[in-house]
Amino acid sequence: MTARRAATAAAVCGAFLLAGCSSGFGSDSSAKQETSSGGQKLTVMIGSSGDAETNAVKSATAAWAKKTGNSVTVVPAQNLDQQLGQALAGGKPPDVFYVGSSTFANYAKGNSLYAYGDQLSSKDDFSASLRSSFSYDGKFVCAPKDSSTLALEINTAMWKKAGLTEADYPTTWNDLEKVAKKLTSGKVTGLVVDTSYNRLGAFFKEAGGWITDADQTKVTADSPGNLQALTFVKKMLSEGVMKLPKQVDTGWGGEALGTGKAAMTIEGNWITGAMASDYPSVDYKVIPLPQGPVGKGTLSFSTCWGIANKSAHHAAAVSLVESLTTVDQQLAFAGAFGVMPSRTSALAGYEAKFPEAKVFADGSAYAQGPVTLPGFSKVLTQFDSDLAGLATADPKKILSDFQANAQQVLDSGN
Repeated sequence: MTARRAATAAAVCGAFLLAGCSSGFGSDSSAKQETSSGGQKLTVMIGSSGDAETNAVKSATAAWAKKTGNSVTVVPAQNLDQQLGQALAGGKPPDVFYVGSSTFANYAKGNSLYAYGDQLSSKDDFSASLRSSFSYDGKFVCAPKDSSTLALEINTAMWKKAGLTEADYPTTWNDLEKVAKKLTSGKVTGLVVDTSYNRLGAFFKEAGGWITDADQTKVTADSPGNLQALTFVKKMLSEGVMKLPKQVDTGWGGEALGTGKAAMTIEGNWITGAMASDYPSVDYKVIPLPQGPVGKGTLSFSTCWGIANKSAHHAAAVSLVESLTTVDQQLAFAGAFGVMPSRTSALAGYEAKFPEAKVFADGSAYAQGPVTLPGFSKVLTQFDSDLAGLATADPKKILSDFQANAQQVLDSGN
């Protein structure tokens, strides 16, 4: 899932929060189940990145339908959050649909999702981080559709022009600051990065921090590691060697890199498709994020195949998801629209087929997944807003404010 789609998904409960996004959708028991071995009609709703993704999903579901004697209608939503929210609130949801990690917990708490993850024969082939992102109340609810991790992207022409070589690729924070200074010249900024927690969180991990504990039962935002991370980032912002995309009149890091306004950025594997499509003449190198004081770190993002609790086709839907998450099918999706497989056993084939994506794939082994707690979207939005002003703000206050707000949400159980 791309960063831009992830950001959109974060607002899933906005229009429907009062309707019970975290506690009302699907509160009735699941529908009476159809048990026929064929002839069932399923609907799949997706938030598509374009025709390539839509056609790939249609092809994959058609193959399953032909094999099983069922039928599948794929609905590419114009606004997945809105259309899915309306369908769930109305009691007539699609059988299978995309669910982002940022909104998963709200749907799970509201009993909108059928928990089928533990039924999957391949359940242990998904990384612990991805399984955790889509688990609720001790149950593995839904299968991760794909995954993304962050890395550092470098404009190779600018790198060479600055007199830098491969030996200068940054492996530590100090290295990163040093090369960012050297690359900053005229209208070019050394590093352009979105300051949301979905980017700066990687620095938290590299300093030994994160915003919650591993079980998401305690908020840990005001930790020394997180403060060290934000202090370092603020230093780079204050020096002018790091800027936000909007400060260089771009919408995201990939655009800044592609238009020559940034020599480096931090984005996920979604950048490969965007660069090939929008900036095919720009050569760039992808390397792991530089290690911090404690070690390496990156973040992972994903979407799962949700199955509606109110669907009358649970068994058929699980069978469909099994088909959509085979190693071969995940590699086919990777080739069709650029996503990275969520199954560990598919990564070797993915790296062989797309060697330029090896850095992203390697990051899956140590990536930190997102916070997946009900009602957390609002405090994370405020956190991102505060982080956007980091250059002139007090890092300690940003963290302490989030600590208080997030703990309140956690204590309330929303």
